[in-house]
Amino acid sequence: VLTGLCRGFGDGISHGVQPSQVCIDATRLVHPDAEVVSTVTRAITNHQPIKVNYVSLSSGESVRELVPHALINNGLRWHVRAFDRKHEEFRDFVLTRLVSIEVLDEPIAAQEAREADKQWNRIVDLHLIPHPELKHPKAIELDFDMVDGELTLEVRAALVGYLLNQWKVDCSKEYSLNSDEYQLALKANEAIYGVENLILAPGYN
Repeated sequence: VLTGLCRGFGDGISHGVQPSQVCIDATRLVHPDAEVVSTVTRAITNHQPIKVNYVSLSSGESVRELVPHALINNGLRWHVRAFDRKHEEFRDFVLTRLVSIEVLDEPIAAQEAREADKQWNRIVDLHLIPHPELKHPKAIELDFDMVDGELTLEVRAALVGYLLNQWKVDCSKEYSLNSDEYQLALKANEAIYGVENLILAPGYN
């Protein structure tokens, strides 16, 4: 269902589809609950806040009031991008960590809406290159369909850290990370200055 939503489908995706025997996708270990997904999606569509019991790695289980505006796949897990009324800022919350969820029948404030999410609305230009220490960079150029040895992407600032982490992009100034593991590099790390989730960017300081 989430894959269908990402491709712009709404109705008509509930029928069964037989999996291919010759085209195998990556194994997915994390599967959000359908009821949670549907409730969050309704809240996003109707511009309503939700009350949830959320379990975080740092503080355990707590009650939060969130104003969701988008669903995000970071390559490993599905998140909901939402305004957190407890901390009064926009954050990402892992869908599978929502223990309970309730839609609140009340309006949202202007500062809680998607239009107020600066990290979501800011677009960052990323220029990725093969890691300079690679012996045969052309292999990476072919993998990513690079033009003149470079791949240019426009990415929401809120998603930059996820992308750089998922694709193991060396973001250090001197390209000091091991090229056997980090086969891509960020051409100019000044471009990601001000992105809030740079703790996820490999090698960035």
